[in-house]
Amino acid sequence: MKKIELNIIALARSESNKDNYVLVLEEQKGFRRLPIIIGPFEAQAIAVALERMKTNRPLTHDLFKTTLEQLEALITEVIISEIQGGIFHATLVIQKADGNQLMIDARSSDAISMAVRFACPIFTTEEIMKSAGVVLESPSKAFTNKRGNLSDYSMEELEQLLKQVLAKEDYESASKIRDAMRKKKD
Repeated sequence: MKKIELNIIALARSESNKDNYVLVLEEQKGFRRLPIIIGPFEAQAIAVALERMKTNRPLTHDLFKTTLEQLEALITEVIISEIQGGIFHATLVIQKADGNQLMIDARSSDAISMAVRFACPIFTTEEIMKSAGVVLESPSKAFTNKRGNLSDYSMEELEQLLKQVLAKEDYESASKIRDAMRKKKD
């Protein structure tokens, strides 16, 4: 199975389903996007992690992360592995301290929420991108800052991001990233 790496590029209220949200993932080396409709609580869990908000008490996903860390296990990747009847299914790939690997079934929204918390990659398959992906009409508008402020990125992350937007010939975004890199160097 060839895996396609995805980046979170948007989380917004769904236009087609007003009570839900759409989570938009974009393939890292291309211009296809994968929209996933999720509920408001799932959207909140992802947004809290993306924005690095501090809560008074741990949310369920934070509790799960802490539990895994205490057990010396890490989520190394998330795979959006299946789509059945319009519902996405995912797999958490967990690395245990003894080197063994676990594959745990999860809802796609929960898996993505955990991926954000563990800063691990999100993947899908070519089959899912073909069946549920959307090809952009204007690839030059493909870049969206997933964290909000470029100042939140490390220099290494900015360099990687710059390579991605240049590969997509998005020079306007590249200019913003270069400015953020200059500010970090000063």
